[in-house]
Amino acid sequence: MGKKVTTKVIFENITVIDAGAKGVSVAKAPEGQVIFIPNVVPGDVVDVQTLKKRKSYYEGKAIKFHQYSLDRIEPICQHFGACGGCKWQNMHYDKQLFYKNQEVYNNLKRIGKIELPVFEPILGSAKQFFYRNKMEFGFSDTRWLTEKEIQSEDDSLSKKPALGFHIPRMWDKILDIEKCYLQEDPSNAIRNSIKEFATEKGMTFFNARNHEGFLRTLMIRTASTGETMVLIQFFQEEKANREMLLDFIFEKFPQITSLQYVINSKANDTLYDQDIKLYKGRDYILEEMEGLHFSINAKSFYQTNSDQAYELYKITREFAGLTGNEVVYDLYTGTGTIAQFVSKQAKKVIGVESVPEAILDAKENAKRNRITNCEFYVGDMKNVFNDDFIAQHGRPDVIITDPPRDGMHADVVAQIMKIAPEKVVYVSCNSATQARDLALLNEKYKVTRVRPVDMFPQTHHVENVVLLELRK
Repeated sequence: MGKKVTTKVIFENITVIDAGAKGVSVAKAPEGQVIFIPNVVPGDVVDVQTLKKRKSYYEGKAIKFHQYSLDRIEPICQHFGACGGCKWQNMHYDKQLFYKNQEVYNNLKRIGKIELPVFEPILGSAKQFFYRNKMEFGFSDTRWLTEKEIQSEDDSLSKKPALGFHIPRMWDKILDIEKCYLQEDPSNAIRNSIKEFATEKGMTFFNARNHEGFLRTLMIRTASTGETMVLIQFFQEEKANREMLLDFIFEKFPQITSLQYVINSKANDTLYDQDIKLYKGRDYILEEMEGLHFSINAKSFYQTNSDQAYELYKITREFAGLTGNEVVYDLYTGTGTIAQFVSKQAKKVIGVESVPEAILDAKENAKRNRITNCEFYVGDMKNVFNDDFIAQHGRPDVIITDPPRDGMHADVVAQIMKIAPEKVVYVSCNSATQARDLALLNEKYKVTRVRPVDMFPQTHHVENVVLLELRK
């Protein structure tokens, strides 16, 4: 039963029944309303303190555990719970895969409302930790204190600067990170050394509210080739301090292949409109896949789990079933990684992408890899992918599409229906928008294969690959 505490409610002995969207778990209140609860696992029995009441659901937190789920494990990261990065680290990995697979199936069935084949087994990641090739950290002059730190009553903690992650839903709060299990070393050593050196030398950390300070963000990119990129974003130019810090980083970590910086005093810290300066090394690192080399610069998009990206691309290529005679269109091609990966088995590959820098990368990579049957074009997909474009480059036999989270524009879906290639391989990081698009394609296409792929262990995120074949 529920008893009121001020304006909030405590529900006692509530069984967590499912893993929901965005990494939170799901329970039901005695009256039937859904309760979303973070940091619990299906099978846990808890008392829940409600925090927010919406029309049809509550948001709450577990304040007492009566029974622990058999699917629960001890998180290995000291920052679990405060940091929002690995919300499922307390759940057995096979159960993470189960709930990811279930989410894809539910979305395709409930939103798509289409006939589905039996799913092929979700492909788990061989690495469940230290799998990310890109991490971004924020500097802050006042750190976010965890409950444990607050209880310690150490007043000096709040005055210590932080280098770590934004607290979920709080744009100005940074949790100081000692060890992160997402990116291989030297990532942790680089981050901790930078913070220690900058603090020792009295360099100021950014204050997001007052919009002041010297050090703003840190990005570290690594590659399976062993190459490493470090980029420091400074809020303002302090030449002596900047050079002192960059020299220190390069001398302490000689394995860094690319050391870059940017002076960014605008309101947000996105890099895409910034002039990035090379300090040491070269302005890119190289990733390798099946003998192909891809240059990755500071602004490049590349799948953040390199090993699992290879598995994803192999499944995509297998679903496409190419014989060497096909014209393939790779929509939302990014830096052309998938296009080049399938090019050996295609007659011609046409890649389209809206980001000009990505297309420059794609062309450069194709040249580096001596690939001559790939062509890349820049432009907004809904405008470029038209009748004139198809007349110029030939009707595709196969379309591979890997759109952003919002899915494909309705005009792009309509054009696919109009030109009716034999096969469409749809790669998605958001099975809900993928399901919407599959419903639109259902009139002409039958879904014949589905395989989810886990790119991000310890999180709720999942990729999905679908093969659509023209109805006969």
